[in-house]
Amino acid sequence: MNSMSMAQVASSKESVSQANQEYLLQGSIIASAVEHLIHRLRGLCDNVENVPETFHDLEVCMSMRQPNQVPLQVRVRRALGTRDLPFQLRYIGQPELDRSRPTLVRSSIDVGCTSTVLEFLTELGCRVDFEYVSQGFLFRKGRMKITVAKIFKIIPGKQNDSEPVCNSYLVELSVLAPNGQDAIGDEMRIFAEQLKPLVHLEKIDYKRLGNIP
Repeated sequence: MNSMSMAQVASSKESVSQANQEYLLQGSIIASAVEHLIHRLRGLCDNVENVPETFHDLEVCMSMRQPNQVPLQVRVRRALGTRDLPFQLRYIGQPELDRSRPTLVRSSIDVGCTSTVLEFLTELGCRVDFEYVSQGFLFRKGRMKITVAKIFKIIPGKQNDSEPVCNSYLVELSVLAPNGQDAIGDEMRIFAEQLKPLVHLEKIDYKRLGNIP
């Protein structure tokens, strides 16, 4: 399969399959306030009697670039420190620019795969744009997922070494749902209001930042 045919396949899957929509709000919080946010989330989220779920993942972001076309971008995530979990391949579409919606909305397709996925994507013509490590806590409130993560950049030439990007944690509130369930955005907005003033979760305009993930 050549690079053009892979892009066509990704496009056709998005149009004919029951592709999920990801509803997303993002924010950040300084490290000194994270403990207070964790306490607040334990009181608001499900399974509050349990210790928060943790994660420690490596994410590799790859793209296939073609002249006069928007690059096809995919991400591969794997859990560090365990060999039992499958790799996760994810395609994320470009955000929908609808100012009337309370959240960012974009198409999202997730697929479990084997550890050879990186070699497979490379053979198809994808190249690594960047990679990073995320480590933090995961909470759930109904169908909403909340992550509080420290982001680490990988030191070139030292795959096992990393250093924090900054002294803040990335906070994400997201929901994956079929098309047409826009009421989810209002649910997320109401939940986000309960996290203020610790963290302000917003609909990020990536074009204004000069970078669409």
